[in-house]
Amino acid sequence: MTKTKEPFQPRVEGKVGMYVCGVTPYDFSHIGHARAYVAFDVLYRYLKFLGYEVEYVRNFTDIDDKIIRRANERGETVTSLSSRFINEFLLDMTELQCLPPTSEPRVTDHIQHIIDLITKIMENGKAYAMEGDVYFSVDSFPEYLSLSGRKLDQNQAGARVAFDTRKRNPADFALWKAAKEGEPFWDSPWGHGRPGWHIECSAMSAHYLGHVFDIHGGGKDLIFPHHENELAQSRAAYPESEVKCWMHNGFVNKDDKKMAKSDNNFFTIRDIIALYHPMALRFFLMRTHYRSDVNHSDKALEIASDRVYYIYQTLSDCEEALAMHREEGTSALVPAEEQKMIEEHHKAFLDDMSDDLKTTDVLDGFMNLLKAINSNLTDLKKQPADHIQALIALEAELKDKLSILGLMPPSSLAEALKQLKDKALKRAGLTEEELQEQIEQRNVARKNKQFEVSDGIRRNLATKGIALMDEPSGTVWRPSEPES
Repeated sequence: MTKTKEPFQPRVEGKVGMYVCGVTPYDFSHIGHARAYVAFDVLYRYLKFLGYEVEYVRNFTDIDDKIIRRANERGETVTSLSSRFINEFLLDMTELQCLPPTSEPRVTDHIQHIIDLITKIMENGKAYAMEGDVYFSVDSFPEYLSLSGRKLDQNQAGARVAFDTRKRNPADFALWKAAKEGEPFWDSPWGHGRPGWHIECSAMSAHYLGHVFDIHGGGKDLIFPHHENELAQSRAAYPESEVKCWMHNGFVNKDDKKMAKSDNNFFTIRDIIALYHPMALRFFLMRTHYRSDVNHSDKALEIASDRVYYIYQTLSDCEEALAMHREEGTSALVPAEEQKMIEEHHKAFLDDMSDDLKTTDVLDGFMNLLKAINSNLTDLKKQPADHIQALIALEAELKDKLSILGLMPPSSLAEALKQLKDKALKRAGLTEEELQEQIEQRNVARKNKQFEVSDGIRRNLATKGIALMDEPSGTVWRPSEPES
C-alpha cells in the first residue's frame, strides 16, 4: 500500500496470518502458478524458520465461468472437473516441495459466509440488487483504487467481467450473479445464483484469519481488479478490515514475451517437470526476485538444472567421504577459516532473506560453501584429520539452508542425482544404452588414435547436454549445460 520497504511487525507477537489467492481449477496448472506458489512457499518456510506460528490460507475458486464452460464442453459436472484439477494441482505442489498451507478452503464450502458478507455490504449502503444480481457501488466508497493507485477513468471492467449497461457506474462489479440456465446455483435473499469472483476471498480470508491480518499475496495481475475489489468489499462491510502487508509476485515471460495460451508459448508445470527435475524448476524460479518478472527459457532451465546437479553431487561426494570418518575426531574444533566462513554465510543468509526475500543473492551465496567443500575433499586425501570437522560443519550449514528454502531432495541425494541424469537423457533424446554405445565407440576410436572421431562424439554429446569425463576407472558422464 505504501510502495516502500517496511519492517515486518505481526499483528500478534509470534503469529502470522497469511492469505494467498489460489487457482481456478479447470486445467493443469502452468508455470505462472508455480511462480506464485513457490514464492509464497519460500516466505512461509522462512517465517516458520524465524519462529513464527504461521496460519497460511490458500483458496480454490472452484466455481467460475471458465470451470462451468469447460465442464459443459466435457459433459461432466462442475464439481467433478474442479475436484480433479484440484488434485492435479496438489500433486504439482508436492513435486515442487511447496508445503501444504494450514487451510485450503473451496468457495463452494463457504457460500453462506459469502451471502452474509454481501448482506452486510448492502445494509451499509455500498451495494445494490438488480434482477437477481448484486453489484458493489464504487461511488459509495471513496477509498476505491487506493491499493492500485489507478484513476476511475482508467478503470476497465475486470478481466472476467462483461460490461452491463444496468450498472450505476461502469466500474461497479458483481458480488452475486443471478442463475443462468444450466449453471450451478445456490439460494440467496436475491434469488438463485452464485458468487462473483472477488467476494469469495473477502469472505474466506475473514472467516479464517479475521478482518485484520498480516499478509495478503498473489500475482501482480491481481492488484487490479481482484485485490482492489477485495479491499473495497471487506472495508465496506467492516470498516476496521485491514491487510498489514500486500505482496505481489512478478509474471513469467517466455523468451521475454508474456506467456499466454493464445500465443502458444504456454507451459504447464507438468510439461516442464517431464524434462527437468522439479528442484531445477524450483531453483530456476527462485533465481529471480519474487517481485520481478521471470524470463523462462530452455537455457535458463538448463543452467538451473546444472547448478542443482552440482550442489547435490558435491553433497553426495561429501557424504561418501565422511561415511568412514564421521565418528573420528568429533572432539576436534572446526578450523578457524571454515568457522568464519560459516558464520558469515549464516549472517548473509539472514540479511538477504530478511531484506524482502533476496533469494537471488542467497542462491549465489552457496557457491563459496560448495567451493570450500570441494577444496576440503581434495585435501582430505592427504591429511584426513585436518579436514573432517571442516567438511562436517560446511555440509551441515549448506543442508540447513537448502532445507529452509525447500531445495533438499525428498529422496536420497543418490536418487536425486539419478533422476537429474534421467531427465538429461530425456532432453538429449537418448537412452542409457545408446549413450553407453557412443562412449564405447569413442573409446575404440581413441584406442585406434582416430581422435577426430572421438572428439566428434564428445562434441556432439556436449551439444545435447551430456559431458564426458575420462577417469582412471573409465569414462563417466554427467548432465551439463548444452554447448552451442
